[in-house]
Amino acid sequence: MHLDAETFEAIVVDELDELPDDMVDGLENIVFVVEDRPEDGSLDLLGLYQGVALTDRDRYGFGEMPDRIVLYREPLLAVCETEEELRDEIHVTLVHEIAHFYGIDDDRLHELGWA
Repeated sequence: MHLDAETFEAIVVDELDELPDDMVDGLENIVFVVEDRPEDGSLDLLGLYQGVALTDRDRYGFGEMPDRIVLYREPLLAVCETEEELRDEIHVTLVHEIAHFYGIDDDRLHELGWA
């Protein structure tokens, strides 16, 4: 599947808007970023949470650099054949990475069906 960066980012914004309010209301000092690929150039990683999980923070004060959730465009496009599949995969990836922000690990996400 091929989509230009602008169209892909618009789909990410749409999927962010579709997330439940109780999931996104607690997000503080976090940015969502779209990059073409992970630094190693692989197509294996769809998204990444970079930061300190809410459950591991002692204090999070003013001036802290924001946490980041990165979605990787090329790997996501590589696993999808249709726009509907892409939207579903972006949605799942967003939920997965936001869960890491809240301190939910991969084992628990797997139990819940989100990994």
